[in-house]
Amino acid sequence: MKSPHIPVIRDPKSLLLSMAQQRSVADVLRLVVDHLSTSEAVALARIWLIRPGEGCLTCPMRNECPDQTQCLHLVASAGHSIVSPEADLTRVDGEFRRFPLGIRKVGRIAATGTPMEIQDIDGDPDWLVKLDWAKSENIRGFGGQPLIHRGRSLGVLGVFARTAIGDACLDWMRMIADHVASAIANAEAWEEIETLRSRLEQENDYLQEELRGEAFGEMVGQSDALQTVAQQIRLVAPTDSTVLVMGESGTGKELVAREIHARSDRHERPLIKVNCAAIPRELYESEFFGHTKGSFTGALRDRIGRFELADGGTLFLDEIGEIPLDLQSKLLRVLQEGELERVGEERTRNVNVRLIAATNRDLKAESEAGNFRSDLYYRLSVFPIELPPLRHRKDDLPLLAHHLLSILSRRLGKPIPRLTQANVQQMQRYDWPGNIRELQHVLERALITSPSGKLRLELTSNASPQPAPMSDHDSEEEVLTLAQMKAFETANLQRALAVCNGKVYGDSGAAKLLGMKPTTLASRMKTLGIDK
Repeated sequence: MKSPHIPVIRDPKSLLLSMAQQRSVADVLRLVVDHLSTSEAVALARIWLIRPGEGCLTCPMRNECPDQTQCLHLVASAGHSIVSPEADLTRVDGEFRRFPLGIRKVGRIAATGTPMEIQDIDGDPDWLVKLDWAKSENIRGFGGQPLIHRGRSLGVLGVFARTAIGDACLDWMRMIADHVASAIANAEAWEEIETLRSRLEQENDYLQEELRGEAFGEMVGQSDALQTVAQQIRLVAPTDSTVLVMGESGTGKELVAREIHARSDRHERPLIKVNCAAIPRELYESEFFGHTKGSFTGALRDRIGRFELADGGTLFLDEIGEIPLDLQSKLLRVLQEGELERVGEERTRNVNVRLIAATNRDLKAESEAGNFRSDLYYRLSVFPIELPPLRHRKDDLPLLAHHLLSILSRRLGKPIPRLTQANVQQMQRYDWPGNIRELQHVLERALITSPSGKLRLELTSNASPQPAPMSDHDSEEEVLTLAQMKAFETANLQRALAVCNGKVYGDSGAAKLLGMKPTTLASRMKTLGIDK
């Protein structure tokens, strides 16, 4: 039984005008299929766009696909069924969610740029895969139009109609397809312009800060020590070299990792951060490499590891010295070969990850003592960056304090207090064993407890006092404070270095004079802030 003739396209001029006003690709696609499906003659309207190949493992047409680098993706769908009125025809995850280029009618339209127009079905058409569906929905015509913009094929617009498609209607479909292609291209260009505008604004903000000399990314300060770190970041960021960031706790190792990633060619891919000290020993392998469902008790589903999450981007392993020895060999393999296996899976997966590691330990001394694999240490320390403690960059304290107060004031909803010279001098007399993290906590506490506009810092000067000379009258029971012990040790090491002209290693070095290992002396010098 033939259906009554109903226009396949209702009010095409209105559709063309509406398309010209859209600024996003998604809005253009949804507008077109929704408008076309308002006609009772249209059973289904769909748009496929050419996109990079993905989901190939589960694609129903995988065996027919000659090239998995790109294919047609179903991106918009609308219609109404007379057999199942409740059916959701807006879904884009069905059997025909992908079409290989050149395969079947939709794929051939995209590959050749030639429309396929079936005005009236007669008999059993060979090109219909779902013949039962076509008969039950009274499908009589099909219009498949290529979406071409400036000679480039973008995709396909397909309409299944319940009435014969006349010549005038086909002419409108060709015109609509041309306008859809132009609208998609314009929307993509608009979105790209918005992205570039946002990036330019961010770059302008950064350049303004550079001109003020107050920041390097999120690293605030003007000291020579910080400028040395900034120069190292500039040199290594554009490469894919592994970086080992060393420094005391609270010196800002994660900030350095973020800045290296932001200045690298991988900045559009993720920066995945892992605190190795916070992972239970039995979960390290699962955390790094992932696991399959049922591979161990509690593995209720498949899980992607941090290396796979960081594929194409950067992985930041903080406190890398905490990784157990038995896992270090597997970590070394991933770094060298770019291959891993999930726990409970035999399949080898390839990953492309740039690694940045951080530690507050002396990994060289740890490797010499057998607590850390030496081959992993040398693989990690391709480009070492050592962060100075805050006590070695006290000239940066005013800038750092002002920067942190601005952030904390916004967060706490308080006015930014005035930083007085007395505040600065009080901070500069303090040695900051907790470094920048401690400074942030001190300032936050001061903001909470201080009256409005006045900053009262709760600090007791811990600048290293000179030890009182030991006299003949000092008793054996006399006890030194921790600060006095630290000062005494510092003075003793400095005297040894002076005697040895600053030499640490060898028979004429300070380590030999003091009766300790050179690595132990180097570690103590670093902890006490002694520059040989």
